[in-house]
Amino acid sequence: MKNLLGNPGKLLRSIGRVRLAGTIAFLILAVLVARFSWYLPLTAQAERAFYDLRMTATAPKVDQDDRIVMIVYTDDTLIDTKKRSPLDRATLARALRNIDAMGAKAIGIDILIDQPQDEDEELLSAFAKMRTPAFLAYANFDTNRGNIEYRQQQFLDAFMARLKGDKVHPASIRLEVDNDGVARSWPGQPKTLPPLLGPAMTGNAAFFAGYTSSIRYRLPRADDRPVIASFPIDLFANPDTAAAFADQIRGRYVLIGGDIVDLDQFETPMSAYTGKRMIGLEVHANILAQMLDSYRPGQVPAGILWLAGILVVIAGVLTSLIEGKNWKILFFILVQIVFFIGLPFVLQNHGTDTQYLPATGWGLAWFIAYGTVGSAARAIGSEQRKFAQSALGKYLPRDIAQEILNDPERLSLHGEKREIFVVFTDLEGFTKLSHAIEPEMVAQLLNHYLDMLSDVVLKYGGTIDKFVGDAVVAFWGAPISRPDDGERAARAAYAMWQAGEAFRKDIPEGVPPIGRTRVGLHFGEAIVGNFGGEGRIQYTALGDSMNTAARLEAANKKLETRVLASRAATERSGLDWWRPMGRILLRGRSTPVDIFEPRPDLDASDFDHIQKILNQLVTNKSVAIKELAAYSVQHSDDAALANLLYRAQHSQAGGEYVLD
Repeated sequence: MKNLLGNPGKLLRSIGRVRLAGTIAFLILAVLVARFSWYLPLTAQAERAFYDLRMTATAPKVDQDDRIVMIVYTDDTLIDTKKRSPLDRATLARALRNIDAMGAKAIGIDILIDQPQDEDEELLSAFAKMRTPAFLAYANFDTNRGNIEYRQQQFLDAFMARLKGDKVHPASIRLEVDNDGVARSWPGQPKTLPPLLGPAMTGNAAFFAGYTSSIRYRLPRADDRPVIASFPIDLFANPDTAAAFADQIRGRYVLIGGDIVDLDQFETPMSAYTGKRMIGLEVHANILAQMLDSYRPGQVPAGILWLAGILVVIAGVLTSLIEGKNWKILFFILVQIVFFIGLPFVLQNHGTDTQYLPATGWGLAWFIAYGTVGSAARAIGSEQRKFAQSALGKYLPRDIAQEILNDPERLSLHGEKREIFVVFTDLEGFTKLSHAIEPEMVAQLLNHYLDMLSDVVLKYGGTIDKFVGDAVVAFWGAPISRPDDGERAARAAYAMWQAGEAFRKDIPEGVPPIGRTRVGLHFGEAIVGNFGGEGRIQYTALGDSMNTAARLEAANKKLETRVLASRAATERSGLDWWRPMGRILLRGRSTPVDIFEPRPDLDASDFDHIQKILNQLVTNKSVAIKELAAYSVQHSDDAALANLLYRAQHSQAGGEYVLD
């Protein structure tokens, strides 16, 4: 190696032109990775995780902030007011009147008034009499389509227009999360929105104009004393109890919103380490506190980031050329690793915003440079190992396929008993259609159809068992199970029917109409594993649960349904969109099955009504049939419902209907 390093010409000849060009290309790539790792799909997640770690580790631990207080609707409030959405405005109006008399600096209200309520006039009256500056939540359809619809926008604008007095103003409550669902940064300020809630409340946002970098989160010094004090709004809606809390309001910024277990909850950089999410109101409180502290962390200039990336690559190159004892080389490498890891923590701890600091990219770029130049300089001549695309990727989700590739023992011939969710599908009339068109068109249509359904299975994390003609068999829960396999399977079953509908509406000209896709979903035990011989194996599932799912799929035809699921599957799906469709005795079965179909377009009240009728089939069949007939008349275009009425009329004593 020393001879080569002392003779550049010989070194270049040893490397070769192709390898030299490749080495230069990789070094350029390393520099780009060191600079842009936050924006690359393979490294952005690691960068975020590393930032979250150092942000949490360096977050200041503080006593309770005596400048800000949160007044919240809790789940108990919802129970007491018997209102969940929208939140009770009479409670808000009473609380505002009491808080207004307590000398708060400003009041921020993180509650969208986006649909009418009987108490609107009372709330408008309270706003009109406000003496304390108040800022009412505003959002619009263009920037917040996930949470507000066009009609809600219209009502919100109309309500804002009715506000009287000069103390109440709109304020944006828009928060932004990264594509991993974590709220790390201040939201942008679109021109179509009023000022953000925190800046609006302070009245002096010039220092943070255009700021969209990191939110400064803080940790409590004591676990039993949160950074931002929070009180139930019920205390302030009652004049008798409100007076006792006047000292908690006087001279403070008051934020009003919801602290409800399943609404407006945000992941923060600290959530992965504390296990706690933060309500949107508290995120606004942290932004407000950051403004009050005038804490605008410094940014690392782009030129410095470019220089750092180049130096990292140079360090990797030089390290790869070091010769000597292994322990000395290892020591030199460890020193650099400690520097790459430690520097971002030091910068974060001393007031520099290290979000978008490519710390992980530095390490990756160093390894790229080290490996590339080390290989080229030593003329090892081995090309990087190439992985052939595995057939597993066509039948298993990417993460499961990767785990099997990492652990080939999973391909050993064996089976195990597992509880799985099974989905069977069938394309109505395709066999008959295949005799009416050219074989080439049959292959084209079938391949396209199976591709569409396969994509759905893999999207929802399922395992494709097999294709049987135009039928697709898939399951969830093996080889790797997830807590939400039931929901994944249910959503996939419904999406496969939707994919089938899209397929049949987009067939080439001249092809006869194609039938509907029918789907069956069941949950039960099966023997799952690799079966076959050493030269030909198939990962599949065997057992009665597979047969039950297949019979549910077939039952759709007679029951005028499209997707049928057993009670065992629906109860584990975690979804509330299941319409009861009675009890049937499947062909070849001695035990009846309660069946359901997914109807996300219906209300829960419809499901409850049908279930009550079905329950009556056993105790008072005539009344049940009469009620079901009346309900069916109201939904005359629902063939499945009409079929349910027919089955109820011809059901056995236990309420079940025997399929032929």
